[in-house]
Amino acid sequence: MPRVIITVPEKNPQPYRFQLDRKVVSLGRGSDNDIVIDSGSVSGRHAEMHRVEGGYELADLGSTNGIKYDGARERVLPLRSGMSVKLGDVSFDFSLTEEELETLGREKPANESPVRREQEIPRQARDQEDAPKPRPKAVPRPSLPPAAESGVSAGMIVLFLILAASAFFAGLEIRHRKETGGQSFLNGLSSAPEAQKPDPQPAGGAAE
Repeated sequence: MPRVIITVPEKNPQPYRFQLDRKVVSLGRGSDNDIVIDSGSVSGRHAEMHRVEGGYELADLGSTNGIKYDGARERVLPLRSGMSVKLGDVSFDFSLTEEELETLGREKPANESPVRREQEIPRQARDQEDAPKPRPKAVPRPSLPPAAESGVSAGMIVLFLILAASAFFAGLEIRHRKETGGQSFLNGLSSAPEAQKPDPQPAGGAAE
């Protein structure tokens, strides 16, 4: 017979046994339950243990403090031999004999309740929300290709040389006009007298 041990804090453990053909076992503080638990942390109708194919499961009946396994609150919990569950502050220990394990093993294994799967979804969502969000990737700024960069640099150099030459000739023009009384530097260059060539020397006279 499956065995359930109920342990209320500061009280002696209370063992219970029932037959494998028992379909439902109710637990709670109310006197109409199959297992009456004298604890303020347990609701009047706290939970039910159901016989399913291949084993048992423990279902919360909307109690205030719920049922917990390994610190996590569960709506429906498949039971395995040796498990210890909390009903509020009360320990619920479940065990099966070797013969009962063999009998249940020949049945179809119990599937997880759809209600339990629905409970797992929000928990996974909370884990995703608590996980650190990845930083946004930096968008690389567009850069000019090497050919375009070299073309821009060469153009800037040519423009600088043109401006420098223009400034140089403008300075010469102003200075020349001051020195020549307003004559243009370019006109002065074009009207400059050609250097006089030396007159050819007369050939020496023949010897008389």
